[in-house]
Amino acid sequence: MRYSILDLAPVPEGFEAADALRNTGDLARQAEGWGYHRYWLAEHHNMPGIASAATAVLVGHVAGLTQRIRVGSGGIMLPNHAPLAVAEAFGTLATLYPGRIDLGLGRAPGGDAAVMQALGVQHARAERFHEEVAELRDLLGPVDEGRAVRALPGEGTAVPLWILGSSLHGAQVAAMLGLPYAFASHFAPAALEQALEVYRRYFRPSEALAAPHAMIAINVCAAATEAEARRLRTSHQLGFYRLRTGCPGKLPAPVGDLAAHVPAEAMPMLDAAMRVSAVGDAAQVEAQLRDLIARYRPDEVILTGQIHDHAARLESFRIAAEAMRRIGRAEAA
Repeated sequence: MRYSILDLAPVPEGFEAADALRNTGDLARQAEGWGYHRYWLAEHHNMPGIASAATAVLVGHVAGLTQRIRVGSGGIMLPNHAPLAVAEAFGTLATLYPGRIDLGLGRAPGGDAAVMQALGVQHARAERFHEEVAELRDLLGPVDEGRAVRALPGEGTAVPLWILGSSLHGAQVAAMLGLPYAFASHFAPAALEQALEVYRRYFRPSEALAAPHAMIAINVCAAATEAEARRLRTSHQLGFYRLRTGCPGKLPAPVGDLAAHVPAEAMPMLDAAMRVSAVGDAAQVEAQLRDLIARYRPDEVILTGQIHDHAARLESFRIAAEAMRRIGRAEAA
């Protein structure tokens, strides 16, 4: 089974965006050596703790630092951009790095109302998401010299499109257009089972894809011991709590007692949002990944993890890669 990384380019407390971007480059290089198949970056705006706002720029940076790993967006929030501009950007990337670029697309704004206003986004565009995805597919498709507006570079590159989602809408669009589907189960797992069922049931084969192909996102926090993994994970938990309560910031340092920073009534929300996770030592993480894969039957998994210390984050993804290789060997046997 292919395993990949979703990187939000986290900016830890005590550090700046430049540090986060250096960390992303370092992680991408290491990930290639550990056998990760894709390295995706996500579009978020007005977030002090996320440095991947200019996603296409960062995709190009990571592709330039690596040799084989596929690099792409997880995703580009299409209502924020004209399809032509996206086609030109990713068509350029695909021309520079042929056979290595993915284009994951979402319909959320990637920010709040103020961000939408600053970007000039209209709410109605989200309702035309499926139409704009189809337009983008045409722009990146076969050369058509008779087209009034052409993506140059872009046309003929056939950059693979993925539909991202955390609800049934994305599943329906992916099924209707015959595209691969990635579910945001790392922070919104409530509709995961239903969305996968809808996608698989209503999938229509296309030139891009003959059968449904689904990927799920899994939070991973692995360390030498379970206690250390759970301590490291408090950065993610505390950061997510602050985001959900309207106080986004840089990725917090880990804390010894999460209960001293997050009220008891908020813990069920955190646990529910982050339940698709693998946390612990190497054996525990492998067992939890096996269980998640057996339960949801994804065609691929994409792993993510918000860990304050860069060296600890590298080690977590290294341990996870070893676990996924063992799972893959067992499935192939």
